[in-house]
Amino acid sequence: MVEEMSESSHAHYASMLAVAIKEARQGLAEGGIPIGAAIFDPSGVLIGAGHNRRVQHGDPSAHGETDAFRNAGRQRSYRNLTMVTTLAPCWYCTGLIRQFGFRTVVVGESRNFQGGVDWLRSNGVDVVDLDNAECVALLDDYIRKNPQVWNEDIGEE
Repeated sequence: MVEEMSESSHAHYASMLAVAIKEARQGLAEGGIPIGAAIFDPSGVLIGAGHNRRVQHGDPSAHGETDAFRNAGRQRSYRNLTMVTTLAPCWYCTGLIRQFGFRTVVVGESRNFQGGVDWLRSNGVDVVDLDNAECVALLDDYIRKNPQVWNEDIGEE
């Protein structure tokens, strides 16, 4: 579901998403899955960014959101921070978002994978789905070329 928003809000979120897309492209260049994420404070300052490193590190927990979360370091609170991710977060990353109380999540796309966005919304998290064509194409191309790696990433056989 794509959220209706003002042009200024869309431009603000799109500029944040650009950081996550850059991370996704870096992950792809490293031979990994092109999913990126970034965390911003209320004034739009970048706190941490990262990308899926499951393939590169052989670590099943190295998702884009967790990489950004780790790179953000300890925070007194996450409630006023915004998690931005190129793809709807999986259940693992959805749990991280709820556990630490993020109130806003900006999603580049949810066509290739729906993840836990409906559950986040039902728990009061503001999920903004930008339905970004670049995010859709980047992951769609990867899934077509690497279906086994993708299925492993989302826990499918």
